[in-house]
Amino acid sequence: MERRTIGAAALEVGAIGLGCMPMSWAYSSSQQRGERSLRTVHAALDVGCSLLDTADMYGPFTNELLIGRVLKERRRDAFVSTKVGLLVGDQHVVANGRPGYVKRACDASLRRLQTEVIDLYQLHRADPEVPVEETWGAMAELVSAGKVRALGMCAVGARASRRSGAHLHEGTIRQLERVQQVFPVSAVQAELSVWSPEALERLLPWCEARGVGFLAAMPLGNGFLTGTLTPGQGFEPDDVRARHPRFTAEMMAANQPVVAGLLRVAQRHGASPAQVALAWVLGRGRNVVAVPGAKREEWAVSNAAAADLELTGRDLAEVAGLPSARGSWD
Repeated sequence: MERRTIGAAALEVGAIGLGCMPMSWAYSSSQQRGERSLRTVHAALDVGCSLLDTADMYGPFTNELLIGRVLKERRRDAFVSTKVGLLVGDQHVVANGRPGYVKRACDASLRRLQTEVIDLYQLHRADPEVPVEETWGAMAELVSAGKVRALGMCAVGARASRRSGAHLHEGTIRQLERVQQVFPVSAVQAELSVWSPEALERLLPWCEARGVGFLAAMPLGNGFLTGTLTPGQGFEPDDVRARHPRFTAEMMAANQPVVAGLLRVAQRHGASPAQVALAWVLGRGRNVVAVPGAKREEWAVSNAAAADLELTGRDLAEVAGLPSARGSWD
């Protein structure tokens, strides 16, 4: 698989990684099976998806424990990315960016992951009660201590910006400008897909101009762009899509033309809509790494094959002409 470089630390990863969150967090719990998830992670590594993206809050903690079982056997094959800064309570999530907590959380993640160093340590969310420079400074100390190789930041949630009409990633860019003065940002993780291309406007150019890697989260639109979901199918109560404004029966039906367009392109290449969606994301820049989630071996292998799919000018024009995705906020 093609290799891409992440940021200031010049760390190399495969063009497509594996988002491990769905294996133990946010999606249907009835489909979360440990042994199958282990096989999926091994299959991803076998086909060159070296980036394993997790977080301490996924589970919480169980996702890192799962990845740790793989790393115990295959640490050299993997590029490990985990996150800090969010605590899971009873029906709520809160930010904690206090320096002491960040250092303790890193040590706990290292134990769960069964590794001596985290390749990319990402700030999941900034704590509004703590200057982000203080949190980032504590993370930088972890690099100096040899516990972390590089630092990254996840984009601020965007729904409020959509409603207010503000530029979608202004908050994230302001934070990035501040922490960049403390220690280099190696990667930024944010949603980027055919149906959520907003990062192309300001955030991705900011990264490109500074040699910062871009981890494209949710490149398959929470599964919608795979073409395997049907309007009105329903989701389990613990599945985030049960409350997502684009996954009501009405909005899923309204957005079917997006999937139909991807399918037309896919049929010309003998590919799947998901592979076209991933190839489109990879085509947004040499610093872009797609990080689709997967719970099954066959999905991880199929996603990896998208790195070899070359979209033509006709394909790209057709994707560019697809209608914008709609949600209940529109």
